[in-house]
Amino acid sequence: MPTVYLSIGSNIEREKHIRAGVNALKLAFGKVKLSSVYESDAVGFNGSAFLNLIAAFETQLSLAKVDLLLDHIEKDNGRTDEQRKFNPRTLDLDLVLYGTHISVDPKLEIPRDEITKYAFVLEPLAEIAGHLKHPLLHQTYNQLWAGFDQIGVMQKRIAFDWH
Repeated sequence: MPTVYLSIGSNIEREKHIRAGVNALKLAFGKVKLSSVYESDAVGFNGSAFLNLIAAFETQLSLAKVDLLLDHIEKDNGRTDEQRKFNPRTLDLDLVLYGTHISVDPKLEIPRDEITKYAFVLEPLAEIAGHLKHPLLHQTYNQLWAGFDQIGVMQKRIAFDWH
């Protein structure tokens, strides 16, 4: 059974949507492992700061079915077609890893290239899966984070109230 890792983010009613998204994941998949929550500046546009984290869970569902379920959870939390990349979002659930699966499908790239591009994905991934190796780069996520250029990264781990 593959372990799925996904990036969770929100910069519109952040706490509300992060809580709702994680609760929906627990209902759908059972046990969900979570990284710490990080606050980071918006990347690629001027906007409110995001809250980001990584969630992990095991599933027997196919990659396509997991992706479809994540789309439904996003829409249930007010995500609209206008809330695309580099725009404010109520809830963003991005599959970053599906076991060791590799997909070059542009609609569902796995492993997602954001892992090595953005601190808000890599740092929390290294926190909960640091010992695992990137399926293409063959380095652990701890190694990738240690080598990541952190100059100018505006991100901090925060205490998050889950209630």
